[in-house]
Amino acid sequence: MPAEEALVLLSIKPQSLYAYVSRGRIRAIADPVDSRKSLYSRHDVRALSQKKRRPRARAEIAAGTIAWGEPVLESSISTVRDGELYFGEALARDLAETLSLEQVAAHHWNVVPLSDGPASTMTIPDHADTKARGYAFLADAAASGTATLGRTSGVLAGRDAAALLSGFTDAMIGTRHAGPIHKRLQAAWRLSDSGADGVRRSLVLISDHELNPSSFAVRVAASTGTPLAAAALAGYATLNGPRHGDATSRSQSFLRSALAQDDLTSLINQSAEFGGYAMGFGHTLYPDGDPRAAALLQALDLGSELARVLEDATDILGQRPNIDAALGALAITLDLPEDAPFCLFAIGRLAGWLAHAIEQVSSGRLIRPRARFVPRGIGLSARSDPH
Repeated sequence: MPAEEALVLLSIKPQSLYAYVSRGRIRAIADPVDSRKSLYSRHDVRALSQKKRRPRARAEIAAGTIAWGEPVLESSISTVRDGELYFGEALARDLAETLSLEQVAAHHWNVVPLSDGPASTMTIPDHADTKARGYAFLADAAASGTATLGRTSGVLAGRDAAALLSGFTDAMIGTRHAGPIHKRLQAAWRLSDSGADGVRRSLVLISDHELNPSSFAVRVAASTGTPLAAAALAGYATLNGPRHGDATSRSQSFLRSALAQDDLTSLINQSAEFGGYAMGFGHTLYPDGDPRAAALLQALDLGSELARVLEDATDILGQRPNIDAALGALAITLDLPEDAPFCLFAIGRLAGWLAHAIEQVSSGRLIRPRARFVPRGIGLSARSDPH
């Protein structure tokens, strides 16, 4: 339905409608007739209208915040506002124009810029699989790490966090290099300078995304005073799920398949039951398009065929590419290893996880929500939204 109809049904102002969309309460897509406008889910609007008509108990309201509800934690690291991602008070896409991952990490951690010193001396796990090396590295670092309880944010950021970011990068690559992280990836993947700049840009854009599942897992772990590496391990384990960071592999697979056949509609129909998000299109927080994807794709020389696939898929789905599709496009354009999109996601997001862990430790608060008991046989509510 158009905005005018939604406003009448909900008896709200446009600002409130946009807020409901940004919080994931109402889904929206671009109007295929007028791209300057959006259409809003009739189902979501009606469901919300019904809820507004009846009083809700505090327990029900609290339960509703768990899945795309009101923010439950205060944070100064990043936020999504008016369809844009902000790192602090700065637009993420603006910082991605010039900053390295180390520099944006310092921005997230609220410390002086990190130096691009020698490579980490931490042990690189002996595993052939990239994901396994990530697990092993963080587990080893967690086992020997120092508890965060009682330590200052400056020490945590300047000592533990910086070492973890550098060491984890080498572990994910599988080899040791010196210099800025995007330059290490350039050396490992044998990229041109322009290719390395695309990698740098992607690392910055993916570095944080407010209270996503993996960052929330990090904050829960960090609130207990566990070592930073243990908190990061909680985030890494969460990232590996197919409904989070591992979605990059599905998106890359979809793009490669689309390039290999002529019938894009048939290919999309085969994945229809999973929705556009499984292919790397659409995002609950960005009804008008993921600004991270737009910033990365605009900086890449995609080539006519890949650009056509992205454009045609957008037309068919009515949803624009999200960061998963953009990382997949980056990997295809630069001929990166198959696991490169996940590798970039994990390395970049570690900077944000460490920021969330440090911020949570500094707050001195333990995260311990209550459960609302539901007897067996009644059934638990669930969302089909893959976001």
